[in-house]
Amino acid sequence: MSNAGNSPTHPLESDFGWTLGVVAKAYRRIAHDAVRRLPGGPRGYHILAAVSDGQPPSQLALAQLLGLDKSVLVHLLDQLEEAKLVARRPDPADRRARQIAITAKGRRTLTRSREMLDAAEAEITAGLSASDVRAFKAVLARIAHRHHTDAATAADC
Repeated sequence: MSNAGNSPTHPLESDFGWTLGVVAKAYRRIAHDAVRRLPGGPRGYHILAAVSDGQPPSQLALAQLLGLDKSVLVHLLDQLEEAKLVARRPDPADRRARQIAITAKGRRTLTRSREMLDAAEAEITAGLSASDVRAFKAVLARIAHRHHTDAATAADC
């Protein structure tokens, strides 16, 4: 649809929603293929990444962070725990709550998954300069942060 000069040749190519949708669809396909063996696929990866650093979050905090329904998160955690990638343990501050901790096997799996997703990202951004990729990711992160923060604030109301 575009020419060798990378300028849009069809009106849709300058439409934000359409171009974002095309990129998101392509990335979802490639990312799913990259981590298809991981329980939960890309969502399993996001869980491992979210619990890999710092204080283990509660299931509720993790569901809110990832924007997942609590019942969906429980199902994903069951799969990850069965694979010995995470462990649920009582929260010392609230014995009714459970904290989610990554295991040593989970850390190794997360490292391998990150490598596979880095390759998927390189496939999606092929043809772009390193500085263009950095700029794209920085802008995308700012947009995502703003909307993730807005969604969390709206959910708290």
